[in-house]
Amino acid sequence: MIKKIIISACLLISFVSFAQQGTSSPYSFYGIGDTRFKGTLENRSMAGVAVEQDSIHLNIENPASYASLGQTTFSVGGTFGTNTIKSSTESSKAQRSTFDYLALGIPMGKFGAGFGLIPLSSVGYKITDFNAGPNEVSSQLEGKGGVNKVFFGLGYKITPKWNIGADLQYNFGKITTTTIEAVTDVQNATRETNSSELSGVNFNIGTMYQTKITKKLNVYTSLNYTFGSTLNSVSTRVIEVDGDPDAVTADPVDTKLKLPNKLTFGAGIGEARKWLVGTTLAFQGTGQLANYYNASPNVRYEKYTKYAVGGYYIPNYSSFASYFSRITYRAGLKYEKLGLIVNNESINDVGMSLGAGFPITGTFSNVNFGIEFGKRGTTSAGLVQENYMNFSVGFSFNDRWFVKSKFN
Repeated sequence: MIKKIIISACLLISFVSFAQQGTSSPYSFYGIGDTRFKGTLENRSMAGVAVEQDSIHLNIENPASYASLGQTTFSVGGTFGTNTIKSSTESSKAQRSTFDYLALGIPMGKFGAGFGLIPLSSVGYKITDFNAGPNEVSSQLEGKGGVNKVFFGLGYKITPKWNIGADLQYNFGKITTTTIEAVTDVQNATRETNSSELSGVNFNIGTMYQTKITKKLNVYTSLNYTFGSTLNSVSTRVIEVDGDPDAVTADPVDTKLKLPNKLTFGAGIGEARKWLVGTTLAFQGTGQLANYYNASPNVRYEKYTKYAVGGYYIPNYSSFASYFSRITYRAGLKYEKLGLIVNNESINDVGMSLGAGFPITGTFSNVNFGIEFGKRGTTSAGLVQENYMNFSVGFSFNDRWFVKSKFN
């Protein structure tokens, strides 16, 4: 059954995943756009906390986790989000639907493998400045696209308590920005389009360790490191006047963007299949992310940091009498310094997440729902603040592969 689901999902996502607009944030103009969360909904509902060596849920943030899988696990998820974007004088609303991840994990004895597709970043904004006075200039700035990531990883269980792993990631995508300027009483407007094709490779290594401190209580730790890498950008600029068949196309510009290194540490305490409370700390270097079309003298980049706390609770995972006792309830809080400074103001993201995992009776599979709300940015210094709410759904299907049947 899971094999049929995977084939159907892959066909569906191959059509829709690269056409979506994964954000509606004006801040996605800078760098390579908004960085997306690298993980499943189960972890996102705990603000990104992912420290447990889970046998039936994928943890795609740390490749060491693949060695703990007990069954082949297929996960896929998506989000519907709403944004209220406001300045000191006005506000507007935006909506979007996004693909979040598609991943498959396969246990292989002491080894485990994982591979899949996730968005790395998203660009999506439309800013209009209309002026009706004589000889006034009106403009419209629009951007779309982003960078996607295909990954393949291996994990190895050194001891029953200790895993290590590594994965290879190929980044690719396209970002397109369009600027239109028109002068009052002038018939034709001027349009400038910049298209950037991006590609590159990077590596991630990780380790996970867990041990008992009492008969019931476990301590969990997770550490992973993403190496800095180069993202190649080949950009083309086209300038045209509406109504004029001749457009000016500049020669392609090759730019080497630098994705920074990132260190993530997590720790937690809990009772297996009952409850968990954990924390995650992430630190990332500055990098070099500005391209020629989005560089600005009032913008600079700083180190990214994240602090999160979250966990889950299962009333009674083995209950036969009550289905609701087998539901996994999740929650988390996060604070992120996004690494972007505009008009001398650091852009931060503060949010809360809630979620629940509903088991599919008779299997280890489950359906997960989550809600995340928070705010990003500030109305100070002429900037905008985004109040967002995301509604997510994810599916985690489990099955046994490569097991020879004893009966014909």
